Amino acid sequence: MNDVDKHSRQDPDHQPLRSDAWYAGDDRNAYLHRAWMRRGVPSNAFEGRPQIAIANTASDLTPCNAHLNEVSRAVQQGVYEAGGIPLDLPVVSLGETLVRPTAMLWRNMAAMAMEEMFRANPIDGLVLLGGCDKTIPSLLMAAASVDLPAVVVPGGPMLNGTFRGQTLGCGTDVWRLGEEVRAGTLSAEQFVRSESSMIRSRGHCNTMGTASSMAVVAEALGMTIPGMAGTPAPDSRLLEGSHEVGRLAVELVREGRTIKQVITRESFHNAIVALAAVGGSTNAVVHLMAIAGRLGIDLDLGDFDRIGAGVPLLVNLQPAGEFLMEDLYRAGGLLAVLHQVADLLDPGAITVTGETLVEAASREHPVWDTTVITPRETPLQADAGIAVLRGNLAPHGAIVKPAAASKELLTHRGPALVFDSVEDLKARIDDPDLPVTPDSVLVLRGCGPRGYPGMPEVANLPLPKKMLQLGVRDMVRVCDGRMSGTAYGTVVLHVAPEAAAGGTLALVQDGDTIVLDVPNRLLQLDVSDEELAARTPPASLVQHFAAPTRGWEKLYVEHVRQADTGADLDFLVGSTGPEVARESH
Repeated sequence: MNDVDKHSRQDPDHQPLRSDAWYAGDDRNAYLHRAWMRRGVPSNAFEGRPQIAIANTASDLTPCNAHLNEVSRAVQQGVYEAGGIPLDLPVVSLGETLVRPTAMLWRNMAAMAMEEMFRANPIDGLVLLGGCDKTIPSLLMAAASVDLPAVVVPGGPMLNGTFRGQTLGCGTDVWRLGEEVRAGTLSAEQFVRSESSMIRSRGHCNTMGTASSMAVVAEALGMTIPGMAGTPAPDSRLLEGSHEVGRLAVELVREGRTIKQVITRESFHNAIVALAAVGGSTNAVVHLMAIAGRLGIDLDLGDFDRIGAGVPLLVNLQPAGEFLMEDLYRAGGLLAVLHQVADLLDPGAITVTGETLVEAASREHPVWDTTVITPRETPLQADAGIAVLRGNLAPHGAIVKPAAASKELLTHRGPALVFDSVEDLKARIDDPDLPVTPDSVLVLRGCGPRGYPGMPEVANLPLPKKMLQLGVRDMVRVCDGRMSGTAYGTVVLHVAPEAAAGGTLALVQDGDTIVLDVPNRLLQLDVSDEELAARTPPASLVQHFAAPTRGWEKLYVEHVRQADTGADLDFLVGSTGPEVARESH
């Protein structure tokens, strides 16, 4: 065996690895790469053993992901057992509850940074550790762009919290209790006391918010070991599954199965079905669009309406229902849900294990609690898909989540009450003289990808205090921003084009009639084309549009696309593969 063979082969069946380009041979560069990485690793670490990077979003400032270092250690053990070399790779982490102005501003930056690190380093395969809202999307976007073998470990939800004998859903009950304080039915002291009860353990939000929805989506896309999504963060079975993921990552490299072979257009079909069946977050729409864009897959907003139409809501979880993620796992988990809608899934889409999602879902998966996972014959709602609205107010589309809305408001006609910025909203929403009635349509604009910037979760704007005091608990709201996946209400969001990009939303005036007709998928401003052509956006709106002069924010505003295409940067769309443009010398 010559020297090149000695550093590139473990056995005669070994196929060249991507990392061989760094480690194989006896030239100076190979020497440097091996020597600097030898710090305690086995002597045969570079002899045909797959180098598996564990992209780890653990951070004390992303509290929902803080436990991922422990998860990483379980993955590492599995990688070693399967003959690979595990490499913990800390990557950009985004904590939804902390970063200002919004974590969404940096989703694309995180994905871009991860992509470059995955490509630049001697990596043969990836294990993606995420949890909090933007971490799984950014990890999948980055992995899609480099097209390496990859598998996701969702960090899992926290355990149920309780307050005054009742279960608390993190996020959802923040909005509910906050409104009760403003309505005068809950004291501020009791509200503050509830915060230590809500976050009971490690893990991400335990409602079917964005974090839980993206775990579901990752599994439906085929990127997890089937049955893993939704495993509670403190549950030892998460570590057991993570060990198996480490083993699987090595197998994926040896079999040459990359992310593009797993995630296909058919995979997105399954993700949309799963999202509807669990009553998932509207944020998953914009993330799925961005992931599809990185893969070069033509996914349209209309696909969500077409594929999601007729999918029943089977999961009784907040914010659309009553229970929490720990209950879903106890009741049978995601596979028990998918088992009931297996006929709606695409039979050709595979998972990282090589079997199809339909094969995994078609095995026996009992439902242990039908109050949490309802039977297909008696769903919570017969049609739970995300509804895509169009009209002169949203020519490129807007979305609404019927499962979280008030049925009586899904068809509504009312006068607009317009807020030109978040600051304007905060200053006037509780004004006792605010000209608002229960029929008013609350409009908040200047909150899109470009205008804010970053498309913050403000679309579920609080109801006016005078309405709360009358007992009103929901009103139609229209916004070009997003809302938390833990939020609820009749909220029309992701309006495209946004106000800052020339959308009709910028021309709405107080008193204009807005027509919402979800059954007919209509969002219309009842103002003539001639009148709209004569209007211009008011200075009170334009002065609040973002106008950054440097750094990431400037790059973002100049290149971000609209919500209907995923709000990615225009120059990041499409996959460029794993090859490094220039080798080291």
